Amino acid sequence: MAVVTYSKNVFIPLTNMCRNRCSYCGFRKDPAEAWFLSPQEVFSKVLKAKELGCSEVLISLGEYPEFHRKARERLEEMGFRSTVEYLEDLCRRILRLNLLPHTNAGVMEADGLRRLRRYNASMGLMLECAAELEAHRESPGKNPELRLAFIETAGRLKIPFTTGLLIGIGETREQRLESLKALRRLQDAYGHLQEIIIQPFRPKPGTPMQNFPPPSDEEVLEAVRMAREIFPELGIQIPPNLVSDVLPFLEAGANDLGGISPLTPDFINPEHPWPNLEQLRERLESAGFTLRERLPIYPSFVRREDFMSEEVREVVRRLTDDEGYRR
Repeated sequence: MAVVTYSKNVFIPLTNMCRNRCSYCGFRKDPAEAWFLSPQEVFSKVLKAKELGCSEVLISLGEYPEFHRKARERLEEMGFRSTVEYLEDLCRRILRLNLLPHTNAGVMEADGLRRLRRYNASMGLMLECAAELEAHRESPGKNPELRLAFIETAGRLKIPFTTGLLIGIGETREQRLESLKALRRLQDAYGHLQEIIIQPFRPKPGTPMQNFPPPSDEEVLEAVRMAREIFPELGIQIPPNLVSDVLPFLEAGANDLGGISPLTPDFINPEHPWPNLEQLRERLESAGFTLRERLPIYPSFVRREDFMSEEVREVVRRLTDDEGYRR
């Protein structure tokens, strides 16, 4: 049977302060309504996740929160000079618990990437689209050239990397295809991409795009087919909580379901709960698919020691079986 993978994780939304103002985002808040989690708040979730058998700590946050004075003050209160320094400390401590961090912090300087590489099994940044879109008009970090350059820097640093497209935010079919081709060029040059996420836009109340129509299933299916054709060797992820039925997308070429948490919701799309894992497993098996748990670093990278620091390598060895899946 065909293998479909997923990661058992805990989702840590470190802060919802962000320099970008994407028209579709319901996660970002202005400082008056914003928060920045303390180490105590982070590890209260991380320790519960360890008890529940999770292997991945997904740390997601707004891009460059220090853009806001409140974030700078909060970091200073906690004893850190920057978000990167805080992330570095958290990820180092998470690794010591035999859990693997995967950080998605938006665009940052190369030095920040280099520092976080040491304590992250993998990292990520959604390209979303390689064309400039109206939805990103107030989002300097969504400049396509900037994001592609960041993904290229991750390749130069040999970081196993997750990226992908956001489908239905005003882009055309041709722009989706060009976005995938741009990522293909980076993969050909550096070989660091481990998966491509095809994520359908879902409108959020209170955002400028709250009445914008979501993409049709056929549009998302076509994007999955394009991604599979352009990236025959990679994982193609479809978020199972954002589609009504994963089977058509698996049949179209997707083979990964991303993180599914027994503890935390999808904080980016909280109105869309995770599927029940056992029910999902039974549904897939009845259709000829085998569901297997992976780490945040894909099996294809587990034996590639040049893509891991010594600290990460030790934890990965403890958590993987002979095929590179979760032990």
